[in-house]
Amino acid sequence: MDESSLESYHTESIPDPGAEAPPDVTAESTPPEQQKTSLRRMVMDVIETLVLAGILFLVINTVSARIRVDGYSMEPTLKTGEFVFVNRLIYKLGSPSHGDVIVFRYPRDPEQEFIKRVIGLPGDRVQIEQGQVMVNGQVLTEPYISAPPAYRLDDVRVPENQLFVLGDNRNNSSDSHQWGMVPMEDVIGKAVLVYWPPDRMGLIESPDTTPAAP
Repeated sequence: MDESSLESYHTESIPDPGAEAPPDVTAESTPPEQQKTSLRRMVMDVIETLVLAGILFLVINTVSARIRVDGYSMEPTLKTGEFVFVNRLIYKLGSPSHGDVIVFRYPRDPEQEFIKRVIGLPGDRVQIEQGQVMVNGQVLTEPYISAPPAYRLDDVRVPENQLFVLGDNRNNSSDSHQWGMVPMEDVIGKAVLVYWPPDRMGLIESPDTTPAAP
């Protein structure tokens, strides 16, 4: 081996102490602009989620309501403390029917909400005597009541755009036999489902009690 090859070997094997070390790629930080972009994207995701939740909340409350039964006027159909799902949209698309259970603002105090059963529709004639409810002269068959009414009501005609309602617990209910009709504009919707407690969960029956036309 000659001197030139020996010098070449030593030059390649020993690093130059004055040379700059290569950059440490594992320690490279995220550029500030990229950090801003990630933060902006995260904020937009949160805003979109909140906006979507708000829209869903508004839609759900536009087409439905949830109420808690407070009192005994609808027993045995509904018991105090039960939670009921109310369809707000149904009477925007159609009209109430005999036997529907509805939620409405109490005409004498709109801050209160009542729940009762529709007995008379506009144009119907309603009469109560000898423990029987008659609509247009026809005695209603009412398997949902707790007991026959122990009061009497003279023949009354239901005005246009109003409803005659009674509680299923006839003798323990503040309803149309005491304070009159319910204007349609006070009706919130139809009670369709008990959703709490679980052992009472189920659809609220609206049996066909359609009487003959007057």
